Amino acid sequence: MAAESVPKALAEEVRRWGAMKRNGVSLRYMMEFGARPTPTNLLLSAQFLHKELSARIARRAIELESLPLGLSGKPAVLKVRDWYLDSFRDLRSFPKIKDPSDELSFTQLIKMIKLRHNNVVPAMALGVQQLKRDMNRKLVPKELEEIHQFLDRFYMSRIGIRMLIGQHVALHDPDPEPGCVGQINTKLSPMQVARTASEDARSICFREYGSAPEVDIYGDPNFTFPYVPSHLHLMLFELVKNSLRAVQERFMDSDKDAPPVRIIVADGIEDVTIKEPMLTFICLDSGTHKNPSPEMMGWMGKEREHECRHGRSGHDIKIDSTRKSENYGQVHIAWIFQLIRDSTNL
Repeated sequence: MAAESVPKALAEEVRRWGAMKRNGVSLRYMMEFGARPTPTNLLLSAQFLHKELSARIARRAIELESLPLGLSGKPAVLKVRDWYLDSFRDLRSFPKIKDPSDELSFTQLIKMIKLRHNNVVPAMALGVQQLKRDMNRKLVPKELEEIHQFLDRFYMSRIGIRMLIGQHVALHDPDPEPGCVGQINTKLSPMQVARTASEDARSICFREYGSAPEVDIYGDPNFTFPYVPSHLHLMLFELVKNSLRAVQERFMDSDKDAPPVRIIVADGIEDVTIKEPMLTFICLDSGTHKNPSPEMMGWMGKEREHECRHGRSGHDIKIDSTRKSENYGQVHIAWIFQLIRDSTNL
């Protein structure tokens, strides 16, 4: 059962593996290595994953034991911890991989592990809800920041683990899509992904509000770069969904048409930048506020109110979807993220 303590021998082995250094793997290396998925390469990949996944999963299990504010003891989090412990135990009990037959058996094992962890994100969200309910008080910013930092690390690590597993499994596909090496599309069009993600997000907006702002996408339609389509789609979908909600709620009862959300895709030497000027803010003194400050440009939308640090002292800026007065000016803050092309480390 989840509430039971971890056996001492297992806990010691988890600590030993969790202390090991992880080995970063770049998209470029995965593309080059997976370009020729020979039995020898697949064997080498399985041998690497046998150790690497053990270390990464052990590290996550350790972190789940020492979360702030008693979050580790919540039933949903204990369940997630047990999933990681079960996966660690399965990996360590699997014999040394020596031949293609062992590699195929190992591939089936990690497919099962990936499936086991499908519900980690909603389970962790439930754990945080359980924490808030049991504490019976609002969490202060410092406490929330500790939990946010943990969740950021945890979810980033989860993406890396699932990518490593998914890439190895995908290399067994006898009929891969053209231009794909495992899960990586070597000629991915960010413009096309943006269009698909925007259509999906607008359908959600239509379902919730009955209408949705348009989405205008700017960039070179012929530009491509190597990346994982599902990862880029998810990032863009979430950002566009937030954009549409902010704009839709701002103009829901207005006699003016909602402006379109704009997505700008730019190709750089080392990276690809996707910029989405999307959040509508209400400036309480539009006469002095002309441009968003650098501090606001770095804001990621987690807070409801910030001080504007340029212009007059005490000049406040708030997100507010209910203001109707024409005396309030709009400030558009951009979501910007950069993809470091095919050298991204997982």
